Parts: sequence; C-alpha cells; structure tokens
Amino acid sequence: MSKNRFLRRAGAPLIVQKLAAKAVFEQRLIEPGDRILIAASGGKDSTVMAITLSMLKTSLKFDYELSAIHISSDFCACCKKLDLKTLLERRGIPFTDLFVPIIGRLKEGRKMNCYWCSTQRRMELIKYAMENGFNKIALGHHLDDIIETFFMNMTAKSELSTMPMIMTYRKYPIKIIRPLGYLEERQIIACADEMGILSAVCTCPFGANSKRRDMRERIEAFTGGSGAEKRRILAALSGQGLLHID
Repeated sequence: MSKNRFLRRAGAPLIVQKLAAKAVFEQRLIEPGDRILIAASGGKDSTVMAITLSMLKTSLKFDYELSAIHISSDFCACCKKLDLKTLLERRGIPFTDLFVPIIGRLKEGRKMNCYWCSTQRRMELIKYAMENGFNKIALGHHLDDIIETFFMNMTAKSELSTMPMIMTYRKYPIKIIRPLGYLEERQIIACADEMGILSAVCTCPFGANSKRRDMRERIEAFTGGSGAEKRRILAALSGQGLLHID
C-alpha cells in the first residue's frame, strides 16, 4: 500500500491534528490567551494550518484567538481570495486582505526573487500584528521546509541554522510559530485532498524557480523519501536548540 493511500485510510486530517497538537505542546507554541495572526498565503500549507488550529480549539484545554491575513501583491493574481475568505470565515476565523506592491518596491535594476518577496511580506505581517494587538504570527512551513532550509543554509551560507518552530523577535513583541513543523508535505497534501480544499488554493508563480526545489530533490535522494529519516534529522536539529529561539 502506498504511503499516501495509508494516510487517507488512517484519516489524514486526524493525523495532521495529532501532529500539530504534539508540536503545540512539545514546543510550547500556543499559550492561554494568545492572539494569533495566521499568515494565509492561499496555498495548501497555510490553509490546512488555519483549519487545523481552528479545530484544535475544541480539544485543547485553553483558549486562544485566531485571525487570518492574506497579503495580496502586484505580481500574483491567481489566489482565489473569495474561496479562501469563505473557507476560513466558515471556521470562525476573521479574514483580512492587505495589498502590498512588492514589485513596486523594487529598486531600479533589481529583479523579483523569493527572498525579497518573503522579506516584504514578513515586514507587513509584523506591522499589522503589532498595530492590531497580536502577540504571535503563525506560518505554514512544514517538516520538509525546515530540513531543506537547514541544508540550504549550511551549503550556501556556512551556517547551522534553519526555520525555528518558535522564535521571539528581539526588536518586536511578536513570536513566530510554525505549528506544522512535525508534518511532512505529503501528509498536508493528503489532508487538503481529503478535506476537498485543493481546488481552493493557489501556488506562487515564482516557486518553480526556487533553489529549494533542487535541495528537496537531493534530500529525497539521500533519505529515500523516508519519513522516519527526516524525523531523525528534525530531532537532531531540536537537540541542537535550532527549533526554539528566544
């Protein structure tokens, strides 16, 4: 039986909820009274994360507040924002759409790239969170993203660092959390498929040009696609204190 078929038979949304709850407790991602701003890109990862955090509110023994923000840009018109807004608001998650001229902010002679885009979006997320009283921003990065970032930083920057599952900014009263950090991308895809939301999400047109795809293929090659091996890598990163930055 294929791994994806097994995930569907086992109930992919339930698996996602269990691993997200495990991450919340083990990494202390959410605490009572938190006001969490969900960065809703419109993709499968952040959409599954938003729905999962909403569903976890009924099982966790403390309360927290959720709101979502989607940052529109001047280069991507593919996101089905009406579908996203309807989907999240039906889950009780207020939705805000904020336009940011990401290409318009480029200096003359500069080209659009993933780093520039992510930096501009992060700045706007922090600004909006501070202005509206949120103390945490939830991002939809998963286990594969965390591992890929580690190897990319090591090979390109000579740094032993990655995307932490929780990070406190020194300059701002905001924490970044990644509740899907224990989940492989294929588990998220299976969950989105079973929930029937794949048709309601979009993909960034610049994603195909990312160096991340190359690193993903290399990691898949040396792990053989083994989830167990990837989780051992994640455990090693946790043991070195790279997943929790105060």
